[in-house]
Amino acid sequence: MDSETLQKLFLLIPPLLLAITLHEAAHAYAARHYGDHTAEKLGRITLNPFAHIDPVGTILVPLVLFFSTSAITEGGFIFGWAKPVPVDYRNFANPRIAMRMTAFAGPLSNFIMLFAWGFLRLLAQYAPGGMEYAIYEMCVFGIIINTIFFVLNMFPLLPLDGGRVLESFLPDDLAIKFRQIEPFGMTILIILALTGILSAILWPVEKIVIDLMQFILTPFELIFN
Repeated sequence: MDSETLQKLFLLIPPLLLAITLHEAAHAYAARHYGDHTAEKLGRITLNPFAHIDPVGTILVPLVLFFSTSAITEGGFIFGWAKPVPVDYRNFANPRIAMRMTAFAGPLSNFIMLFAWGFLRLLAQYAPGGMEYAIYEMCVFGIIINTIFFVLNMFPLLPLDGGRVLESFLPDDLAIKFRQIEPFGMTILIILALTGILSAILWPVEKIVIDLMQFILTPFELIFN
């Protein structure tokens, strides 16, 4: 491993762990808010990343892809997953709304975080001790990672969060049929990713999200620059 790759990995890990941790904790918090304490009892409302990390999906698979491609910087394919947050919909007073909001809470946390990293990037120039470049690069990784998390998780396919949100809007008969796709959802997603179809679908949306962030932060950029 050369020093440049090691540096990229070092700068990538903090925003990646934060993106995963807050995403999963947001699901658990939303579930508790709507009446289901299952995840809370299992200690999933926490900023401790070890409560959410899946050794294979969160560490091994992304690392293999990181070292075998230039996915994070050249538009390649990085894929992974965390331990799913357990939710018992029987505890919800209004299951449709609660399911929708619990599913959306995770991607929403990533949407908020990409703006936070974007704002921090503007302040990187004021970092002391020659840390400007490192902090700036970490912020770029934070923006990219959270944009990918937001857009990918909102893809309308079960078991992704976007599939849960879509399911909550469907009539009961269509929701039952749509739910039958779930056992095959991850296989479909991987096939779409490996064939490049997923990137072709998601990249234009990711660009819109990043452009929106830059537009909203433009006044702050004028202030700090």
